[in-house]
Amino acid sequence: MNFESPKILAFDTSTETMFIAVTNGVQVWQHTGEGGAKTSATLIPAIMALMREANVRLADLDAIVFGRGPGSFTGLRTACSVAQGLAFGANVKVLPIDTLLAVAEDARLEHGVNRILAILDARMGEVYSAAYAYEAGQWHEQSDIQLGPTAALQISNDMVAVGNCGPANIAAMPTALAMLRLAPALLAAGLAVPADQALPLYVRDKVAQTTLEREAIKMQINKSDILKSKA
Repeated sequence: MNFESPKILAFDTSTETMFIAVTNGVQVWQHTGEGGAKTSATLIPAIMALMREANVRLADLDAIVFGRGPGSFTGLRTACSVAQGLAFGANVKVLPIDTLLAVAEDARLEHGVNRILAILDARMGEVYSAAYAYEAGQWHEQSDIQLGPTAALQISNDMVAVGNCGPANIAAMPTALAMLRLAPALLAAGLAVPADQALPLYVRDKVAQTTLEREAIKMQINKSDILKSKA
C-alpha cells in the first residue's frame, strides 16, 4: 500500500448531507447529496457513479473509508453496511474515521484553525462534541466525545467552536474530502480493519427508531448481503 498517495473511497452519511469522494492517488472526485433516510437507496448508486467518473475500480482501492460516528443512527448503520459490503466484494480493508475528527479537519482545511471544539447536532436538544488540537502535522484528542445539551458545552478561550449547530463560530461538516486528508496517516498507523470488524460508533446508547428508519436499515442490510454474495 502506498501510504503517501493511496487510492481511497470515502463517504459519510452521519448528518443530513451525504458526502462521497474518491481519489486515484493524484486527483480527487467529489459528490454531495441529500442525506437522511434517503441514503439507504441513493448511497450505493452515487458511489458507483463517482467511481466510474474517476475510472477507479473497487479492487484498485487501498482502503474504503467511512464516517463511523457519532451521528444519525440510520446514517451510521447505512455507511457501515455499505463499507462492509463493498469491502468484502473487493477484498479491501475498511478505515472507520470519527465524524467529529472529520469536522475538525474540515475547519482546518477551510479556515486554518488548529485548536477546535467540534460540534454536531445530536437532536433531542443535545449535541455531540470533542476537542482537538493540530500540532506537528497531526491531530491530538483533547477530550473524549461528549453528548449533552448545548448549555453544558465548555469552550476554552484558546479554542474555536466549529460544526453544524449550537455555538459553532465556523460552519464545518464531516466531509469526505476531510476524511481523504486524514486517511493516509491513519492507514500508516495501522488503523484499517477487515470488513467484518468495521463498526459504527454509537454515543447515544438508546435510540428510538421510527418505522421508516427500521425499514431503511433493513433495506441496506439486504443490499450489503447481495454484495457479499457476489464477492
